[in-house]
This record gives sequence, structure tokens and C-alpha cells, in this order.
Amino acid sequence: MHDEMAQLLTALRGAKDFETAAAATLRRMLALAQEAVASSRYAARARVLRGIVHLRPGEAYRRLAALDVGASEITDASVGTPFFTSATAWRAVVEHRCAVSIDVNVGTVQPHAPNAPVTGDPGLAGFHSNESRQRFLGRHATHVCVLPLRTPGGSIEGMISLEADCLAAMGQEFVWLSAGDKLQLLADVAAPYLAGLPQRPVATPEVDEFLPVVGRSMAELLPILRVFALQDETILISGATGAGKSRLARWCHERSNRRGKPFETLDLVTVPEDLQMAELFGWKKGAFTGAVRDAPGSVARADGGTLFIDEIDKLSLKAQAGLLHLLESRSYRPLGEGTGERQADVRFIIGTNADLHAEVRAGRFREDLYYRVNVLPVRMPALQERTDEIPMWGRYMVNRRHRERSPEGSARLTQEAERLLVGGNWPGNLRQLDNIVRRAYTLAMVEQTTPTGELVLQEKHVARALDYEQAPGGKPLPEALRAAAQAFVAEARKRNAPLDLDLADAFRGLVLGMAIRQVGRDEGFRLLGRESLVKNRNHHKALKRELEKVESLYKALGEDASPFADLLTEAEAD
Repeated sequence: MHDEMAQLLTALRGAKDFETAAAATLRRMLALAQEAVASSRYAARARVLRGIVHLRPGEAYRRLAALDVGASEITDASVGTPFFTSATAWRAVVEHRCAVSIDVNVGTVQPHAPNAPVTGDPGLAGFHSNESRQRFLGRHATHVCVLPLRTPGGSIEGMISLEADCLAAMGQEFVWLSAGDKLQLLADVAAPYLAGLPQRPVATPEVDEFLPVVGRSMAELLPILRVFALQDETILISGATGAGKSRLARWCHERSNRRGKPFETLDLVTVPEDLQMAELFGWKKGAFTGAVRDAPGSVARADGGTLFIDEIDKLSLKAQAGLLHLLESRSYRPLGEGTGERQADVRFIIGTNADLHAEVRAGRFREDLYYRVNVLPVRMPALQERTDEIPMWGRYMVNRRHRERSPEGSARLTQEAERLLVGGNWPGNLRQLDNIVRRAYTLAMVEQTTPTGELVLQEKHVARALDYEQAPGGKPLPEALRAAAQAFVAEARKRNAPLDLDLADAFRGLVLGMAIRQVGRDEGFRLLGRESLVKNRNHHKALKRELEKVESLYKALGEDASPFADLLTEAEAD
């Protein structure tokens, strides 16, 4: 064992990237596993197949690397190798903080810890299902050993899975338990290198209509997403509101085996809790008041394709139970349908901007559903973490807007305008950037003297567009508030009739509207200390009340409409 450790350390110290370190680690672990098999009673009836490094710090995948026995280099993830991971294995590794052995045919999980029970508990969502078992067996993997990647600080940054084929050991102890200590030592030695080394530089990815801009951080994520797209397991995309989760979900669909089939989106922010089940599963005529005809739900509309469920944390506990049943059994029943269930041929992609693990601890999200959707988790970086993309997104948005208005001609941003965008703060992510670009585009159009020719968005146009969302001149808040008060009084003094002081209450609505523009509705309420309204689902009424005051102020000032007239229309519709 001393020789294996020395050889691995030498290889790791010379490794310049994650892929090289992963290959060195897997090569030695697979050799050790083969030695264990050769000295066991299964020597002539078992074969070690492959090893996979799953680097997933913070509950989201960052790197994948696989090495088949006999291969000299790791498999390139970008070619779509059928990697497979078990949510049950990850959950067991995290909970027990040790290696686990999986007997695929029997469906049991054995933690490598003293007195730890063997379990096939259906509560360990993911592996107990026949679907997961068949995926392992399709790879000829009857026995799997999963080892945690533990960094010196004690955190688990991922796992290494080793797969073997041995039908003769079905229901019996395989070699994983006896070799487990040695395998874990190798994993512990390699963990800091695997977690700390950079990814090997990737080729500049091709862009398309579904992902027209790809910066450095997204380029590193795409090889993993290409692999995930080809699986039929659930992908969980976490990330801030407006970061582009729905666009990424569509990109995955178009690279899956279901491309060409329906892609359906269900945004739970727009669905009241009492209608969530109906929106998911559909309903029969007469199922509830207002159900005047049969209607298919999102699952039926996505049949054969992909259903993207966004803001999953908004799902009620009752609807969570229904979704869990759907994910486990792949069957559902529309509301009001008497007997029997319909089969669901759907691939699920889930989106959230919440910490689902924290929601589980708070009792707002079912733990079993959490592990059912957390099979292939990825994190969409916020735009502030992708600043290299901002100029590219700006150009894309300007040209898209120009094509909508005038198919002929061209539009562009000056370098100074792009630099101003890069230096901005983008809590609302791509959604906020798009609003700013559209506003700057309109300002540039107003100044254009001829209807043809190139439209140039200059720094002044972007600066004015940003001013609508920022304190003028970047003044401190107290100074800006005084300026607003002085402007209100000055307006009152120049009028023949008084300007009612109650109209100053509209400031609350202006602040709220601005927050929603930047970070979205729910997050805007939380940002301003009104999370309780979101939890109680009373924020729609509060928003309507505050925006009506804004409308009253703008009408009193002789304006046709307020800057948030569209938000008021949405609030009234809710």
C-alpha cells in the first residue's frame, strides 16, 4: 500500500489540471480493486469495469471524469459518455461520511461504518426505483463502491464511484468492504488535488439560438451539461432569478434524445397554490368550479419531451406529494378522473433560486422529493460571476431588439458603452441587463436623425438607462431622498392647486417597483423586509395597492402612465 500511495502522490504533485489528477487517481484505485477481486473467491467470475470522479462542491456538479479499465486516458465528457450517478449513493455518502457499497440487483446500500445497517429503504430516493437499477445494469454494473472526496477541512466535495460486474455475488458481500479502507486512503490523498486543480482548458464552444453567448465559466460547465442532457434523469438547475435557467433547460432539451419533441415550461411563480395540481396534471370537466371542459396539464403537453418546472420551492406540500409520486412511478391522474392512472413519458428539468436543503430543514420542502430532484444538480452562475459575457450579451440583445423593429440595417454598442455595462451591478441578472439595453436602445432611436443607417448606442444612452435604476449621480441615499423631497415641494409651489401630501406615499411603490425590476417579484419583497407577505402569499395584493399609489402620483403630475404600469397590470391579473 505504501508504494501505491507514493506513486499516486508523485503523479498528483505533477498534475497541472483536474483531468490529469483524476486519471492518476482512478488508474491506481482500479488497479487496487482488481487486486482485491483477483485474491477473492470471485476471481474468475468478476471484472472491474470503470471508475468515475464526481466533483460536486456545494451540492452542484463542477467536474466529471471517467476511466474504463484498460484505457490510458479519461473519457472526454463532451462526447456524451453515459455517466450515471445515484442520488441514493450521494445521500448515503453525505449522511454517513464514509464509503458505501451498492448491490444493484438486490437494491441494498451498505455504509462502510461500524454497526451501520444495510438498507434498501425506499426513502433513499433514486436508487430503489427500477429505473435507476436498470441504468446501472445497462452498464453491466452489478456492484458499485462509492467513496467520499473529503478535503482536509472535513467537507465532502464529491465522490468517486467504482463499478464492477459480478452476478455470482448477488445478495452477498463483494470485495468493496474488505478493500474499502485502502481505497478510501487513496481518495483522501487525491481529494485536495481534485478539488483544487483547474479544469483543462476547453475549446471555445459553438453558440446557437438556445445559448447565443458562452463565456469562460459557462464554457467549463457545458461539458457536464452535454453529458447530463443525454441522460433521462432529472436535472436540477439552481441560480439567481433572471440568470438564464429556462434558456439552459431548453439548451439541454435540444441536446437530448428528446429533441424535436415538446418542451414545456411551468413557472410556479405564476400559479396560485390551489391550482398547482391542476396545472401539473390537468383536469376533467366538472373537477372544480370553473372547470367547464377537459384540459391537459403540463405533464400531458410535454409527453415524449421535456418539462421544465421553474421555482420548484414555490410548490405547495400537497403538490409536492403529487410530484413525488409522478417522479417515482412515472404515472399520474388528472383531477376529477375516476380510476386508473396515465403513464408519463417525460424528462424533468427543475429550476430554483432557493437553497432547497435549507427549505427541507425548515419543513417547507419534502426531504424525499429533494433527493428525487437532486440527481444531476448544476449551478447557473449569476451574471456578476460572468462579467466576460456582459459585452457579448449586450451585443446580442441590441441586435435582437433591432431585428424586431427594423430587419434591415444594424445596431451596435460603442466600447465605452460596453465598459459601462461591465462596471454595473446586476442583481437582476440577464433580465435586468435586457431591460437596460432596451431602454438605451429606445433613447438612441429618439436621437437618430435618419430612419436608415447604423444605430449606435453610446455611453450616454447606457448611462441614462442606468440612471432610471440608480440614485442620480450615485448620491448617498439621504442626499437623494432630500433631493426627491425638494422636487416634490418645488412641484407643489409652482401649481395653482395644492399637491396632496398623500401622493408622497407613492415612494413606497416606486421603491418596490424598482426592486422587482432588478431582482424579481418575490426576491424584491424579501430584499425590502417583507418576506412574511411572500410566505403568506399576500404580496400580490400589497404590490397592487402600492403601485396604484404610484399611478395616482403620475396622473397628478400629468403623465400618461407610471414606469411600473406593466407590473400593476400583472398584479391586477393575479
